[in-house]
Amino acid sequence: MSRNQDPFQIPRAGWEAAPSAGLASIDINANGGAINGGEFVLESSLGGVVIYAGYQALLTALRTEALRQRGVIDRATQIRAIGETVWSSTKQGAVVSLALGLVLLVFPWLSWPLAVLGFVGMGKASLDLFHAFWDGLDEVQRAELLAAANEAGVNLRRFFDGEQGQPGNQLA
Repeated sequence: MSRNQDPFQIPRAGWEAAPSAGLASIDINANGGAINGGEFVLESSLGGVVIYAGYQALLTALRTEALRQRGVIDRATQIRAIGETVWSSTKQGAVVSLALGLVLLVFPWLSWPLAVLGFVGMGKASLDLFHAFWDGLDEVQRAELLAAANEAGVNLRRFFDGEQGQPGNQLA
């Protein structure tokens, strides 16, 4: 799996959030579930917007914090960037969630395959968030984290580089 290591590029929420967004529902009127199709699509769309916006906010905040710590941007620029990317992601999330809500309304049996894809998407999203976090650390913080992981018996370097467990190659 390759990943973009450009610290100046802010990633966008993409396909990894779509399956979860299609299955997420927020019970607006607290009636325990959707009574009709319109309510189901509305609640699914709202849940999807929350999924997309939350994921995008985390991605942007982690990436821009790394840029802020390096002195590339200031706090006001960071906040503006978070707001702009979350707004665009919210619009995308609304369209995707509405479409998936309609598809699930017509084909409810697709909820199982969508749930499986949701777990795969959450795995990719978790990796993206972790990489954004890792890129935000400076060299001293990375070395401390790698040393602590090594003491705990976890080989993070293999996780990042894709190396096979070579004895004595834990921190090299």
